[in-house]
Amino acid sequence: MTDTTSTDTPTFSDFGLHPSILQAVAATGYTTPTPIQSQAIPVVIDGRDVMGAAQTGTGKTAAFTLPILHRLMASANTSASPARHPVRALILTPTRELADQVADNVAKYRQGTPLRSAVVFGGVDIGPQRDALRRGCEVLIATPGRLLDHVEQRNVNLGQVGILVLDEADRMLDMGFLPDLERIVRLLPAKRQTLLFSATFSSEIRKLARASLNTPVEIEVAARNATADTVSQIAYPLSGDDKRAAVVHLVKSRGLNQVIVFSNTKIGTSRLARQLERDGVKAESIHGDKSQLDRMKALEAFKAGELEVLVATDVAARGLDVAGVPCVINYDLPYNAEDYVHRIGRTGRAGAKGEAIALFAPDEERFLLDIEKLIKAKIPRGSLSLPPRSRFSDRTRGSMPSSRKPVDDFFYRPYVPSASASQKGGEPSGKAASSATGKRSVGVLLGGGR
Repeated sequence: MTDTTSTDTPTFSDFGLHPSILQAVAATGYTTPTPIQSQAIPVVIDGRDVMGAAQTGTGKTAAFTLPILHRLMASANTSASPARHPVRALILTPTRELADQVADNVAKYRQGTPLRSAVVFGGVDIGPQRDALRRGCEVLIATPGRLLDHVEQRNVNLGQVGILVLDEADRMLDMGFLPDLERIVRLLPAKRQTLLFSATFSSEIRKLARASLNTPVEIEVAARNATADTVSQIAYPLSGDDKRAAVVHLVKSRGLNQVIVFSNTKIGTSRLARQLERDGVKAESIHGDKSQLDRMKALEAFKAGELEVLVATDVAARGLDVAGVPCVINYDLPYNAEDYVHRIGRTGRAGAKGEAIALFAPDEERFLLDIEKLIKAKIPRGSLSLPPRSRFSDRTRGSMPSSRKPVDDFFYRPYVPSASASQKGGEPSGKAASSATGKRSVGVLLGGGR
């Protein structure tokens, strides 16, 4: 593998991109390519395979989207016939959110060209996706599982794919997509251009690259596992019980909006969002168990600035691209230190200032030490002065003050059948009375009590 380095910062027009694509780029307001774009675009235009390492928010999507569209323009067709618009570029992503984000970028940059694009992912009705595929598209963005569904239903033909992109390949491996990827690659022409992008060059990624790429150009725009200089980091030691109060305090005292809070579990994500709502914080959650419609609604509300907090798992947050996120809070420290780098990469983008806050209980300090070892930096410790907890903000419903009226103690007394009732059953009343001890209460017999 070779290494590409560049000291000059060219303009987009220096790449020789098609005029229609340059016009679309100008319409977005972008003027200067990012480092990954400066290095990757010329290489992709030349038809070389690429193995690129870039963190979230570096402009990675445009780094492969723009040159792909440029290359496809050589065979662009204005015909309305679907047969004239076969799939020529396939972009695979690990999550629905990232697929949707990439599809938005492709649609934005292909404006003014006859090129078509489509996106397919799970969790939604397959019918509209089938219709879009049958209308034809040169660029197909997909998650591996749903793509294979369409292949099995013969909704798509991959026999003319000339460019394959594996976006966030590290996450696809983490999510167990390797068998699906291998199956998809076998469906593609052997002669093709392959672009692999990952946050890091792990041993697993290098193994995948050796199997999928042909003498790729290796591009790494930043030091491995580096965090952005524009992101200030701080960690607050707290008891686990105080974490929620800390989130509320930070959001309210600083007047924060569009804050991403990370939790390690789906259940914890939903629970925290509900609790924050009860505490007066506008919050929603996204995780893999939510329907695609609910996830998209939450993301749109967050992007529109309607939420103070979006609580997310690591996987659900992949592909979340929102400019101006002021703060990321690690409610749970990640078990994998590299995930910390991914998380805080959601803030401090495009030169803007951002803050990454970690809340850690005593039993989580070992995770913080792993993070510091990975990023080769000490994260400053701070202290929070939290307001006294109200008796109405107790953590469990069982501790909430009850508004029920007292229950008559009669319902808690052991049930003793009357003499007549005992004798109806053929038993003398004396025996019934002697066995009263240990009888269940009336409340229990009625479905309640104790």
